[in-house]
Amino acid sequence: MANSPTAGELRHRVAFDKRGASTGPDYGNEEGPFAEQFQVHAAFRSRGGSEAVVAARLEGRNVLGVYVRSSTQTRQIESDWQMRDVRTGERYAVKIVDAVTDRRWVYLEVSTGVAA
Repeated sequence: MANSPTAGELRHRVAFDKRGASTGPDYGNEEGPFAEQFQVHAAFRSRGGSEAVVAARLEGRNVLGVYVRSSTQTRQIESDWQMRDVRTGERYAVKIVDAVTDRRWVYLEVSTGVAA
């Protein structure tokens, strides 16, 4: 893992949302809307971007490395959750969760432009 963040880098307030169970009639789609689980402060580190061709169009994707303090809440995060920047409203799909390498931090790799 890269250098651990300092307290001053925890500038972003983020919310983690988990997809709930469907409340409507079941037509094979068992996933409901996202529901907020908790909010924490996070440090963002850019991991570069990428481009993907989707439906014959070029789409840009931004990949971020995100550090949050390890707690009972943050160790529950899974790769099917979404992260939301509380200030801007930007939504990120959580792709990678590492809560093992450093017991003080949970490292997440999140990206924009993809479905959560």
